[in-house]
Amino acid sequence: MSEQEPENALATNDLSALVIYLLKGVIYQEADASLWHALLKLQARVRDYVTVLGLELALDEAEGYAFLRARQESEDDAAPKLPRLVARRPLSFPVSLLLALLREKLAEFDASGGDTRLVLSRDEIVELVRVFLPESSNEARLIDQIETHLNKIVELGFLRKLKPGAGQMVAFEVRRILKAFVDAQWLADFDARLAAYQAQLGASSEGTADE
Repeated sequence: MSEQEPENALATNDLSALVIYLLKGVIYQEADASLWHALLKLQARVRDYVTVLGLELALDEAEGYAFLRARQESEDDAAPKLPRLVARRPLSFPVSLLLALLREKLAEFDASGGDTRLVLSRDEIVELVRVFLPESSNEARLIDQIETHLNKIVELGFLRKLKPGAGQMVAFEVRRILKAFVDAQWLADFDARLAAYQAQLGASSEGTADE
């Protein structure tokens, strides 16, 4: 009995630590292999634990990440609605645009069968988004605006800013967890918004030309 107690206590502590880490953010295999191994070992217990909080564990062993998200509730669920523990974060249009472009770039990268890490320089990302933004005569201001949006995406955890070496440009790694958040339906909805936005830009430019 006395030999079993420490093992149970350790398992309980591991479970508590895992849930706390998950409530604070994403767990990456590459960042902490021992924590990742503990999560794989106790994932069934973690799922049961967070269900009480109205959450579910999203875990992708192939990509090496795990996070908590609000549990989907069915329309006919008669149980009282729980308050959301994981808050929704409204995104500005430029940030949504960047996420969509990065997600498509990641899909192209995966299809090429190359390296597992997609790294883009700041200038490459600027060129990706430039064609979708209103023309600006102030290049420095445009880059500053895009960098502000990039910093927001870094904060959200979808990009990781890399430390540049001597003489190297600022670069970002596209985190693979982006695939879990930006799915086909999200992209389809965003494409409709983008088409309306581009039509609005076209109408505005034509109005300016007429004047």
